[in-house]
Amino acid sequence: MMIYSAAQLSALTRLFSATVFREMAKRGQSGLFRRLIEQTNLLEHADPRTTVGDTFNSAFKILKVAGHRDEYIYRAAISHKVLMGTHSLRTASMINEFRAGNCKADLVILNGTSTAYEIKSERDSLARLTNQVENYKRVFAKVNVIASEGHIEGVLAAVPDDVGVMCLSKRYRITTMREAIDCPARICPVTVFESLRMVEAAAILRAMGVAVPKVPNTQRHAAMRDLFAALDPVAVHVEMVQTLKRTRDLAPLGDLVERLPESLQAAALSVSVRRADHPRLIDAIATSVRAAMAWS
Repeated sequence: MMIYSAAQLSALTRLFSATVFREMAKRGQSGLFRRLIEQTNLLEHADPRTTVGDTFNSAFKILKVAGHRDEYIYRAAISHKVLMGTHSLRTASMINEFRAGNCKADLVILNGTSTAYEIKSERDSLARLTNQVENYKRVFAKVNVIASEGHIEGVLAAVPDDVGVMCLSKRYRITTMREAIDCPARICPVTVFESLRMVEAAAILRAMGVAVPKVPNTQRHAAMRDLFAALDPVAVHVEMVQTLKRTRDLAPLGDLVERLPESLQAAALSVSVRRADHPRLIDAIATSVRAAMAWS
């Protein structure tokens, strides 16, 4: 089995950064991609037909081996095995880094309910976990922690029984160790309000038959916050899910996702690029990796 240095693993991890993805979409090439590949041994195994997309897949294959896995590997697992495996881009939506209280949920999936996922990879500590799940429970009906095999015992000891615990195995399979309890009644409408864009909060009020206050912009946040404070948590949750599924819809990305290598599909679902740049991104992925070594 190939042994990789810390520097090589860091370069492989950074290949899946938003910077590389956005550069390829905006310019049709990425100087950072070239520099990172030069720090790995991936070119040694490349033949003239090897594309940039093939190279991403090779990097992903190395990173998903237990011990090398970073947060992106976990995001990809949830994207493929939950969002596009159990659900689909037409019936569910996924949001990255969604604010909940004084924390941000790594991933949120919205289908008939809302489920937050907190990732604890091999590289992560469990120090903040208790505070994180308590914040998520104020916004989402279900909370899951997905962790490496080495973290499972610690996670089960740290989080309450209503929080789900999932394991990403050494073989890149997700196993549910404990089911999350679906409990929208516990959410805090004010915390939900603080997590939303103002236009989303206004849409929820209107859907619940509450008039959006006509006050100066400087007073609008406080006035709407007061209105949310008086709302029923379960009813707010229903409208939050419907509103966010509409405003954060991923269905328009379906064609792009299908045309990308599997290793980059999670990036397409989390890194925002203009639709007009999609063809440029696809062309960059199809470029021979040898030709890509001239990218600047």
